[in-house]
Parts: sequence; structure tokens; C-alpha cells
Amino acid sequence: MSEAPGIVSGTRRLLRRLRDTMAGSGRAQERLDRIVRLVAAEMIAEVCSVYVMRAGEVLELFATKGLRAEAVHRTRLRVGEGLVGLIAATAQPLALSDAQSHPAFAYRPETGEEIYHSLMGAPILRGGRVLGVLVVQNRTEHHYDEDEIEVLQTIAMIVAELVAGGELVSPREIAESRAAGMLSVRLVGVRLNPGLAIGPAVLHEPRPVIRQLVAEDVTAEIERLRRAVAAMRDSIDQLVAAGIELGAGEHRDILETYRMFAADRGWVARIADAIRSGLTAEAAVQKIREETSRRMMQASDPYLRERLVDLEDLANRLQRHLSERIADAEPAELPAEFVLVARALGPAELMDYSQRRVLGLVLEGGSPTEHVAIVARALDIPVIGRLEDATSRIESGDVVVVDADHAQVLIRPSEDIRLAAISSVGARTRKRAMYEGLRAAPTVTRDGVGIKLMLNAGLLVDMTHLAATGAEGVGLFRTELPLMVRDTFPAVDDQTEFYRRVFDLAEGRPVVFRTLDIGGDKVLPYLPHAAEDNPAMGWRAIRIGLDRPALLREQLRALIRAASGRDLWVKFPMVAELPELERAKAVLDLELARAAEEGRAPPASVQIGVMLEVPALLWQLPDLCRRIDFLSIGTNDLIQFLFACDRGNPRLADRYDPLSAPMLKLLREVVVETNAAAVPLSMCGEMAGDPIEAMVLIALGFRSLSMAGSAIGPVKAMIRSVDLAAVTNYVAEIGARPDHSLRSKFEAYARDHLIAV
Repeated sequence: MSEAPGIVSGTRRLLRRLRDTMAGSGRAQERLDRIVRLVAAEMIAEVCSVYVMRAGEVLELFATKGLRAEAVHRTRLRVGEGLVGLIAATAQPLALSDAQSHPAFAYRPETGEEIYHSLMGAPILRGGRVLGVLVVQNRTEHHYDEDEIEVLQTIAMIVAELVAGGELVSPREIAESRAAGMLSVRLVGVRLNPGLAIGPAVLHEPRPVIRQLVAEDVTAEIERLRRAVAAMRDSIDQLVAAGIELGAGEHRDILETYRMFAADRGWVARIADAIRSGLTAEAAVQKIREETSRRMMQASDPYLRERLVDLEDLANRLQRHLSERIADAEPAELPAEFVLVARALGPAELMDYSQRRVLGLVLEGGSPTEHVAIVARALDIPVIGRLEDATSRIESGDVVVVDADHAQVLIRPSEDIRLAAISSVGARTRKRAMYEGLRAAPTVTRDGVGIKLMLNAGLLVDMTHLAATGAEGVGLFRTELPLMVRDTFPAVDDQTEFYRRVFDLAEGRPVVFRTLDIGGDKVLPYLPHAAEDNPAMGWRAIRIGLDRPALLREQLRALIRAASGRDLWVKFPMVAELPELERAKAVLDLELARAAEEGRAPPASVQIGVMLEVPALLWQLPDLCRRIDFLSIGTNDLIQFLFACDRGNPRLADRYDPLSAPMLKLLREVVVETNAAAVPLSMCGEMAGDPIEAMVLIALGFRSLSMAGSAIGPVKAMIRSVDLAAVTNYVAEIGARPDHSLRSKFEAYARDHLIAV
């Protein structure tokens, strides 16, 4: 909407005078009193009043020009009570030519407002929260037009800075009023990494802080907007170009639609109009963002509501481009410890935050195998995903409890819940101290059976857990993780240096390297890929390695060079048939021959293994065992393929249990086959790190388990408290029962026999 020149110049004059008043001397109350007098005069209104939110969701009259002075700090309305309360409850402006005939009108005799008929009000908003209400009133039945409503909303936006400043109402009371009626809000999502944390929330990429609202030079602000829009569009063009390189697919359509939004001249024109009314470019973007958000949230069409996310992202991008030109637009200092809340997050971004202590991670999306979840697991950070609207329902600074064990987040918890969470975190800390005390203790059952506990790793930071946990080596090193936090695929020399550092940090302990398990949901952004209908069963892992042998050859070449005189353990993921293994071994042989021709010192030995993840391999086990030196089971993929159950689908997250007859029978048969062939067997999937599931695994015959560093202490405590012969008999007795799950029976057994689980 383009305003008439007279209205624009009048609004600009009003905003300049408001800016001077806001920056003037005197207490906040005195400035607020001057503001209501100024607004009443400029808008030709007999009354201008400001109501401020107090603790308990009560709106108090703080300043007025026109109502009786004795009503100030005396008149109060609950949110939803009266027209002022209605504006606060809906967070929407209201304009009435005959206010007293409205059913929500609530008369307060101390104000003397019975002589005023028309009323226009706007919510005082900050960060989407209602801090108060700004109202003008007239004696006559005045019909307020859209231009007047928009001017009042702009004024309310400026008044919000004064109200939020902490001088009118203490910051503590503002926080209490914000949390009123919202204590202990509970959101349920999907557990991506277990654990418990409590701390202040930090929003990933929150809206930029606007330091200045009123423009000093409108022409300069329009030029800043023009340059920022051009820079934003250039960056989006680059994003689309990168998407084109990834091939055809839905992502291309999404990026092109996103570019269309960025090119929308109407959106930019509305921002320019807001600048011409007297706002800075940043404040104008914020104003149009909030107006658009209000309109689109009221739309019944789900497609339009979904587009709000695109427009929010565009507004954030544009404000970041604008803020780059403001010297004082630095982000606030992060607390030393916090809970990170994000719509989405990449592994590199999490690593950036990990320089401080991220206590927990809350995501609106995510899956257990998403890159950031894997990195968080390595950093021992509790993670909950699939929490819709988390970033809009949680504000920076809110106390948040991340109960990832039960896949729930508690926002702004009550004092008793907060104390209980702190107590639980303390209990976990004491347990960790107990586990640390077991670090040097032998991993032996009560009846003398030794179990080997290994570490799952993928980053150099993981290698520090070897000494900290007492693990005997690395049973799974995910070689793709370092590639996910890079901008380009590393050269052979870079890979060699990285693997050499892994060997050095292992200090002679064995390290089993899994070749690149990319594809599916683990896409390297700098490598071409195409969208797949079923990526988990698509072009991934060894299939990519065999189809793009240069990648596999370079990785194996780097591993051979890094091993130089040390034992090299290599296993191939996602093998479905013996010919795939034979082809992979042939590539390894080529690289061993190349190293010999170059005169390089070979590894002391080369051990070749396979990840058992594809059920088809079960019927090839005897032949497979004659061709390998060891076998590892990856339960994450094996379970989803066995039950035809997408592990990333929250509806199916708890549908099938690995502690059920089909899975137990499968695992028992693998143990029998590998024992007969004298092939070492290990479990490196999620089952290995759960004490109850690990108890069943060792009862089935597993003697080597590989897991995240945080799981080694609890699993070792379980092993040292169990009588293996007795639990083996129990598993044999009930393991074939056709129950949906046997978990409760195994948990009861552990309790009855005082097994530490």
C-alpha cells in the first residue's frame, strides 16, 4: 500500500519527534508521558494512552493524555478483558467508530472515558510477544482508515523499545509476565541422542537486533535497502546455481520458488514505503515482516501458511545483509553454557558452537542419522528433534529442560520442575564419576567372562574418549564425518594426514575404519547427487564407492599410507552380495600394489571386514566368512530393512523393538555362523550402547561391543554386575516367544538380579 505524500510527510515528522523524545533526558515515565501528549496532538485525538503488561498478564494504564490523571497506575485490565485486553489477547490492531457498542467494551469509571466514542488500538509487540497496548480515542464517531492504523502500529513499534528497556517495569517482571500462564510448557518430539540438560536457550540465527528504528536520512536508507536487496539476490542466485549442479529433483523447484519470492517487487516496494514513512531499513523490514506474518497466519490455505517460512527466511537474510553495514550490529555474547534451539543445523555450525558448552540441542526437524545428530552424539550432547514451532515458542534466555531420554522439552519450567531437573543432572554427574572410577577396571562378568568394549568415533575429538573411557580401541571410525564439515572433498595428502593423526591418537589400540558411507541422508554438499524416492535403499555407501572408484581408491590409498607399519583394519558398508565385496577387495589390492611400486612402507597387516546391514547377506554367511577377517553388525540399517520400517519416520520410531524374537533369532544365527568359521564378530550399532540390549547381546554370544563414548561406562557397569551364565539361560528360555517385545521381561530380570542398567 502506497501512502499519500501528505500522510508520509506527517508520519515522518511524527517519527522524528518521537525519536528525539526517546533519546531525550528524563526518566522513562517522563518520556512516556511526553510521547502520549505528542501522539495525541499529531494524530488529532482527544486521548492517547499506553497500557503496559505487568506480571500475571495484567495490563496497567501507565500514561495518558485525555483520561483522568488519577487512573494512571490504578486502572488495570486482564488480557482478554475489555477492548484493550482484546487487542493484547489477539495481538491485532482494532479500530471502532463506536467502541461502547462493542460486546467486549469494559467501562472503568475512574478513567472518565464514557465521553469518548471511537477507539483505535495497536499491540505493543517485541519479538512476537505483547508488551502492552497503545490506544487513541475521539469524542466523535471517527472512522479510522488503514493509513491511520498503520501509523499507530509504527508508533507502537517504537514505544516497544521504551517498554522493553527495563525502566518502566523491571526486567525480572517482564520475564515473569512473558512466562505467565506458560510455565512448564511441554513439547514432545523424537529422541535423536539421549541425555538430560537444563540451561538458558540460545536461538540459532535469531532475528538481527535492530539498534535504530527512526531514520535520520530517508534517501540514504532507501539506497541501503537497494544495495542489500541486490546482494541478497546475488547470494540466492549462487544458491540456485549450486542446486542446478546437484541435478534434477524437488530441491531445484524449491530453490527456484525461493528465488521468485526474493524477486517479488511488491514485497520490496512495501519495505521502501515503510522507509519513506521515517523508519530505518532494518525497522521497515521488521514492520513488513510482522504485517505479512499476521495476514498469512490467518490464511486457511496450508500452502500459504507454509510459505510464511520462506518469507521469514528472506526477511532474516535481508536484515543480515543490512546489518553488515552497521558497525554496532554485533550479536550479543553467548552464555558459557546453554541449550541451542534451531529450525535446522549443520554439523559444521554445531562444531562452531562447541567452542562453548552446548548443554542440549533442540531441533524443529532432524532424524537420528542426520549429520548434526551424529556429531552431537560424538560431543555427548542430548538432542531432541521434530519439535514443531520450537523456535517461535522458545525465546533466547528462556530456561529449557531437554529430557532427551523421554523425547520431551520443558519450556520455562516451574521452580519444582527446575529443581528436579537440576537434581537429575547432578545424579547423572555422580553416575559419570562412578563410571570414571571403573575406567581401569577389567570388563569382566561376575562369572569371569571378558567382554571387549570399543569406541564408535568419526572425529578427532572422539579419540580423546579412548583414554577417558578405557575403551580397548575403535570398533567403528566413520570416515565420512570429517568430510561433512569441509567445503571441498579432501586431497589424498589431506586424508592421509588426518588418518595418521587418528592412528597416533589411538596409541597402538586397533582402529577399524569404515569406508565412506555417504549417500542416502548423508549427502556431501560439494558432490553431485540427485533426489531419490527411497534414499536409505538407494545409491549409497559401497555402491557409490564401486560406481565412482576414484573416491574409494583415494580413500584406501590414504589409509594405506597412514597405516605405514601399523595394523590396518578396513570394513566395507552396505554390502548386499559377495561380488560387491570381491570388487571392493580388488580395489584395495590395487592400492596395496601401488604403494609397493612407490616404495612406501606397507601396513604391518591388513584386516578386511564387512558391515552386516543388508538382510540378503544373511543367506551368504558361510561363503562370506571365508572371504573376510572379521564381521561387524550395524543394527541401525539392519533393523529398518528387516522390519521394512523407516527409522526416520516418527510414527514408526517405537513400532518395532530389536528385543523381539525375529531380531534375536537373526543375531543368534550370526553368532553360530561366525563362531563356526572362527571369524571375530562385533556389534557396532545402537544396540551395543544400551545396557539392557547389551546384556541380551552378550547372552547371545557377542564378545565385542562398540559404542559411543558416553555409553561405555553404563555398559561396563552392567557387565561387571551380571552373571552371564544365568542371563544366557534366561534369554534362551524366553527369546523365541512371539511377543511384540521382550524388553519389559529383560528389564524385570535385571531389576530382580540387581544388574546395573
